Amino acid sequence: MRWENLRDQPTRTADGNPRRDAALFGADAVTTRTFDTPEFRGITFHEVRARTIVNRVPGASRMPFEWTINPYRGCSHACVYCFARKTHSYLDLDTGLGFDSQIVVKVNAPEVLRRQLASPRWHGEHIAMGTNVDCYQRAEGRYQLMPGIIAALRDHANPFSILTKGTLILRDVDLLAQAAEVTDVGVAVSVGFTDQELWRTVEPGTPAPQRRLDVVRALTARGMGCGVLMAPVIPFLSDHPDQLRATVREIAAAGATSVTPLVLHLRPGAREWFMTWLGQHHPHLVRRYERLYAAGAYAPKWYQRRVTRQVHELAREYGVGPSRAGLTRRIRPRDPEPDVGNHEPSPEPTQLTLL
Repeated sequence: MRWENLRDQPTRTADGNPRRDAALFGADAVTTRTFDTPEFRGITFHEVRARTIVNRVPGASRMPFEWTINPYRGCSHACVYCFARKTHSYLDLDTGLGFDSQIVVKVNAPEVLRRQLASPRWHGEHIAMGTNVDCYQRAEGRYQLMPGIIAALRDHANPFSILTKGTLILRDVDLLAQAAEVTDVGVAVSVGFTDQELWRTVEPGTPAPQRRLDVVRALTARGMGCGVLMAPVIPFLSDHPDQLRATVREIAAAGATSVTPLVLHLRPGAREWFMTWLGQHHPHLVRRYERLYAAGAYAPKWYQRRVTRQVHELAREYGVGPSRAGLTRRIRPRDPEPDVGNHEPSPEPTQLTLL
């Protein structure tokens, strides 16, 4: 989706600084307003009215699902490795600080979703959420779009899954439980490591890893199984055997139903931002990363297999089951395709793009 044509916007932020206006309406959405607010200092919200909200995943994607919902674009989690940074360039917005602070909000997402789910052209396929940017990032506390989205999926008995680094999902636990009574619901929390110092620099806008694991505990206590996507495993910073053991041990203690490791991948947009961060915080690793990722966005297969094997061995030791993908695709009984979650994991991890 590319925004075209300019609509007049305020020329200064809440701090009194000049702003770079974004062209925020085009074929797929119409801008309603753009503004800053003191309680979200440094963040600009671009409210749009979307014409569609259920998006088809490109056929060439490695995703284990076909449809997604993304009520937000941009993410205040500010993870320096986030693959979705590149998508901000499609809106003519900056993929660095702009991705962290220029948040596009599809304010009419719940009502558009109800219309799409009621369409005779929709056949009740599984919908994944949180696989581009986090649907429970800070903006959700203000806009509260997810209750309406979950309620619509519940009312249409449409299967769905959610991946998040946010703790705000606990606000909607009753809705999730109601939906789980009528359809398949999958929930996974992303916790790549538990190192506090690393978390503060690489994921500065997220809840602490321990707080995310508290979400796993709370969902487990409600009888709702919750997996953990151990992503990303960051080469030379969170991949030491002792670090992997500590992370898997805490994931197991939280009651996770599964743990899936995914090694950091650096696509264009994210790669430049991450490498800049690496040069500032760990300059001695820059050359090692250049060699490790010389062939492209993904670490070598031997490295991915090594990490996957180590984590799966630790998972078995601590009594946590592995899974093939971070979000197990839930399939309705009438669908003849087998549930990937019922099979043994392949030796090479499925590449599931994350926040």
